[in-house]
Amino acid sequence: MQAEYILRGQVLSFAGTPFEGDSPEAAAKLHEAVAIGGGKVLELGTWDGLRKAHPMAELVDHGDRLILGGFVDAHVHFPQTAIIASWGKRLIDWLNSYTFPEEMRFGDRAYADEIAGRYLDLTRANGTTTMCSYCTIHPESVDAFFTAAQARGQRVVAGKTCMDRNAPDGLRDTAQSAHDDSAALIGRWHGVDRLSYAITPRFSPTSTAEQLEAMGALWADHPDCLMQTHLSEQTDEIAWVKSLFPEARDYLDTYEKFDLLGARGLYGHAIHLEDRERARLREVGAALVHCPTSNTFIGSGLFDMAGLMAEGQRIGLATDTGGGSSFSMLRTMAAAYEVGQLRGTPLHAAQLLWLATQGSARALHMGDQIGNIAPGMEADLVVLDLASTPAIAQRSAEAKDFWESVFATIMMGDDRAVAEVWINGARD
Repeated sequence: MQAEYILRGQVLSFAGTPFEGDSPEAAAKLHEAVAIGGGKVLELGTWDGLRKAHPMAELVDHGDRLILGGFVDAHVHFPQTAIIASWGKRLIDWLNSYTFPEEMRFGDRAYADEIAGRYLDLTRANGTTTMCSYCTIHPESVDAFFTAAQARGQRVVAGKTCMDRNAPDGLRDTAQSAHDDSAALIGRWHGVDRLSYAITPRFSPTSTAEQLEAMGALWADHPDCLMQTHLSEQTDEIAWVKSLFPEARDYLDTYEKFDLLGARGLYGHAIHLEDRERARLREVGAALVHCPTSNTFIGSGLFDMAGLMAEGQRIGLATDTGGGSSFSMLRTMAAAYEVGQLRGTPLHAAQLLWLATQGSARALHMGDQIGNIAPGMEADLVVLDLASTPAIAQRSAEAKDFWESVFATIMMGDDRAVAEVWINGARD
């Protein structure tokens, strides 16, 4: 196939995992240019070589800018867009004070459409091309999100949040309606274009045993769907779970006993895990999703990245909008570095970029489609200006190597660093 475009820059491709081996940077390779066509990455190589091989391609010269796979955000709540950065609450109070009142509004399809479009525009401006989102209990919120993503050609995952207790009137469904609504949405959206469905019990405190059982049965009927929920975010949340499920061995057991533990499960936060939980999550190959800005903003705790990676856990990275305080995966990487420092295990720039791209893609079981630049991958790309502000430019000018320069943008960058975004082979 002849390429439609050839992009020149510092093209970063991961050939391995930077959490293995002695040198994180060895997992990454830099190329001069990338050729794309038909929505796919066709070839990596030199600028001159690709120009000769694809003489009809449009040339896009980004100089020394960094070109990498589009950012993949593995855990978000798009309905919380308008309440991001709300002050001063821990998890349960935060839900009652901010989240639940806002989510009540999503039964209005027009409002759901407005926020879905706003969210996707804000995240695209920050270089995020794929995300896995919770919606609200309203099917309209799922329809709005998928419709907006479909119009933009994006690969996204989402699902109707299911809650039948410990939530306000008007924001609860039932075990039966949660099952039936979710099944209908799966039939309408799952596998259409670049859209995938995630079965979504919010977390065990807001679902009865009957609803969790219904969600487990639904997942058994649709095993190719992902399943997303929350796990061990805060210590007072864990105590609440124990009071609601006194027979459970631990928090994870409240999912496991209802067949909500599996390889295609996504468990957000996972900070305060017990040994049995860690062992079972690793055994089934489930994904844990690190949400560092949320965990610090709401005061949840410090994720054990080094320990969990050493165990062989599957881990992604996420903003957790709007418990997280930023739409930016750059800010999220910076926060992950800071959390690592507080635990005495700082992350290398290659590890941070991998988590925000290929790591999160693997968590979503899409590592062979998105989150990297390699032949055959879908052409979702982000182009980063490594001198986007005077402060970053002066630091980057002093960098001794590529990784030192990149690290300055990770730590200080924002949407101004995002020079260009490509989604499904189309330039934004």
